[in-house]
Amino acid sequence: MNHGERIAAGSIAIGCLVLALKAAAWWITGSAALYSDALESIVNVAASVIALGALHFAAIPADANHPYGHDKAEFFAAVIEGVLIVIAALSIFGHAWETWQHLHPIAQPAEGLALNAVATVLNGGWSALLIRTGKRLRSPALLADGRHLLADVVTSVGLAIGVGLVVLTGYLVLDPILAVAAGVYVLWSGTAMIWMSVGGLMDAAPQPAVVNRIRELVAESAVGAIEAHDLRMRHAGRVTFLEFHLVVPGPMTVAESHAICDHIEEVLRADMQQLVITIHVEPEEKAKQHGVPVL
Repeated sequence: MNHGERIAAGSIAIGCLVLALKAAAWWITGSAALYSDALESIVNVAASVIALGALHFAAIPADANHPYGHDKAEFFAAVIEGVLIVIAALSIFGHAWETWQHLHPIAQPAEGLALNAVATVLNGGWSALLIRTGKRLRSPALLADGRHLLADVVTSVGLAIGVGLVVLTGYLVLDPILAVAAGVYVLWSGTAMIWMSVGGLMDAAPQPAVVNRIRELVAESAVGAIEAHDLRMRHAGRVTFLEFHLVVPGPMTVAESHAICDHIEEVLRADMQQLVITIHVEPEEKAKQHGVPVL
């Protein structure tokens, strides 16, 4: 089990503990707002299980059927997690409507809010660890899980404040209204997660900063060549695929042009991890005059 998988396994344990705390908070209070918070924790546990499976599958080396590896499995995990979040939001709306029709006072608010606060602190610390690890490992599954937990922390704080206001003011209708507000936020985070993951499945280009950095490194390291054109990049989980045409002087030997390609690859891989590079060498009459000029 690699580091990413161990973190995902830890997410399952933390998620189960948080779920137990939030479920207890809802059970003793009967609050629709705290119900919405507990329901999202169920999604967190399911998402962590999916993320662990995706990380394990993504770590499988390339084979005859998948020559480019299995890294896109993480994008599938993020999409599934987004769908689960949307389903949770719809359930929250349903429970809020039932509460609206049968308003009742919140029981044992102090105990319920205390349990919810402990769960929120646990979620906050773990979400920070997931996001930091996901960025370092370039793992869409861990990043999606971490951002989902961060969204959960935000909603938990807002809902706790709202429940406190319900108790202080006695305005019972505020409880289902808070649940609906939480559901809208959960629905937005789920659709945003799906959209981001679909970009990876559709071979979207890396962030503009990454693209610009690669262009700079190619321009600086291709000494002896004329230009590089038709640069194309896509990312698949932790891996970024780069391909381009390198134009060299006509009299240059194969060995000399190959040495330039080796140097370019060495410079790129020293600056960026998990980069798969394909370079097609062309003679100078193939120059297009609109690619990356060699500095």
